[in-house]
Amino acid sequence: MSLSGKEIHRSHDEYGVVRVLDDGNKRYLSFGETDEQSCWLKSEPLIPQHEYTRAMMLVLLFCEPKRSLSLGLGSGALNHCLHHHFPELKQDIVELRNEVVKVAYRYFQFPRSKRLSLHVMDAKEYLLSVDSKKVDIIISDIYTEEGLDEQQLHPDYLDACHDRLKTNGWLVLNCWRDHQGENVLRQLKEQFADVLSCTTQSGNWVIYASKQREELSANGLKQRAKALNQRLGFSFSPFLGKLVDHKAN
Repeated sequence: MSLSGKEIHRSHDEYGVVRVLDDGNKRYLSFGETDEQSCWLKSEPLIPQHEYTRAMMLVLLFCEPKRSLSLGLGSGALNHCLHHHFPELKQDIVELRNEVVKVAYRYFQFPRSKRLSLHVMDAKEYLLSVDSKKVDIIISDIYTEEGLDEQQLHPDYLDACHDRLKTNGWLVLNCWRDHQGENVLRQLKEQFADVLSCTTQSGNWVIYASKQREELSANGLKQRAKALNQRLGFSFSPFLGKLVDHKAN
């Protein structure tokens, strides 16, 4: 299935093509002829449009981050939203492809700010080689035209993410429904005190893993969600009922 909109940018690097399409209301980032990596509504640039991106931000119910690490940039919709609504937050962002970074700045209004530090390199290489302060949340969303970068599920990668988190930090992994195997959950349940997940209608499987278990009542989560709904401009309600507590199983 081809993407809608007029192609307004096409460039190539060693990893393939980077495309931007515009249908008048929305812009799309694509790494191929049919995939849609990111969607951006021009009239509401601070509101992530993809369901899975909103689902990943559900981690904000569990913590108020001061420092975060994002592995994978895309159009930067999630990071742009965090930057605007959390003025005390400092973000490190790792993106493999410099072409993607350039497109995010040029076509998706990605902000240039002292609170945003971009690193153009492989995510696992960054985790293993770049020294930095520990973070409150890690958001890992590494995809290519073919789908999920499998290194995101490798034990060494998960170990490195664990080491980067503060004592009460959270790891968020954007996976696909096909990855709902026991191997990933077993690894995470061995490392983390809290492991939750949520499936989306679009087929994503988002995992939230914390180094420290926090007991939150259903009412408490609803109250936090209500406040964040108003703050961010979209609703977390569709995801609350889909949360699965794997440590409780």
